[in-house]
Amino acid sequence: MFELIGIPPQALFGQLLLGLINGAFYALLSLGLALIFGLLNIINFSHGAQYMMGAFVAWLLLRYAELPYWGALILAPLVVGALGVVIERLMLRRLYELDHLYGLLLTFGLALVIEGGFRHIYGISGQPYAIPPSLQGGTNLGFMFLPTYRAWVVVASLALCLGTWAVIEKTRLGAYLRAATENPTLVRAFGINVPVMITLTYGGGVALAGLAGVMAAPIYSVNPVMGSNLIIIVFAVVVIGGMGSILGSVITGYGLGLVEGLTKVFWPEASSTVIFVIMAVVLLIKPAGLFGRA
Repeated sequence: MFELIGIPPQALFGQLLLGLINGAFYALLSLGLALIFGLLNIINFSHGAQYMMGAFVAWLLLRYAELPYWGALILAPLVVGALGVVIERLMLRRLYELDHLYGLLLTFGLALVIEGGFRHIYGISGQPYAIPPSLQGGTNLGFMFLPTYRAWVVVASLALCLGTWAVIEKTRLGAYLRAATENPTLVRAFGINVPVMITLTYGGGVALAGLAGVMAAPIYSVNPVMGSNLIIIVFAVVVIGGMGSILGSVITGYGLGLVEGLTKVFWPEASSTVIFVIMAVVLLIKPAGLFGRA
């Protein structure tokens, strides 16, 4: 079959694997964006910078504290999430009653400040981060070679995305979070501290970005522009899936990653624009997104 279309199976499945890996990061980052927008109504344009911070925190922990990958996978998201809590309490809290544009402008400015600070200190050259020994190597599947670390990224990202969706949609905590954004006065009547819940929600969304950065560090070079190169695509994923739709962001992230991978096989010149073409078509047909509500 592959000979009929003139494409070696190794090339096809290799690009599909790359698309699946990219889709894993699209899904994980768009999940955090959808969580923050769906529950806080804030368009967090600093999400890419926070993803970059997660990678840098992991690299700094390895270089100066000799903390290995598995420790950084826990500590780095906590550090980035704590910084997100500070940002929410000092800045974003003042914008909840204003138009979405104010939150977008503030977080865009924060992204520029964070990225500029890291560029000033570390330059734009990438910093290497080694794959942990337990995830080195790979498996020969016959039609392709599957690196162990990349398989781990896909599986771990899918588990995190589905777990987060289940917490938000299927648990009492998720019900409290959704109620706190729709009717905070009623939720306060039940003795729930709504401001603290909102703060922790933003911190959790930011921590997801930091976690994605740690997972990306061994695949991509750790550099200050790694987030800015990705955030526009992630916003397109969120728009296609539906702003605020958590499950829509996850499904769309993986799906568009595979579409991008296939496009690189059959029409490489269009691979950098195919996601935005799909976004334009979806917005024309269904402005709320594939899984969004008007």
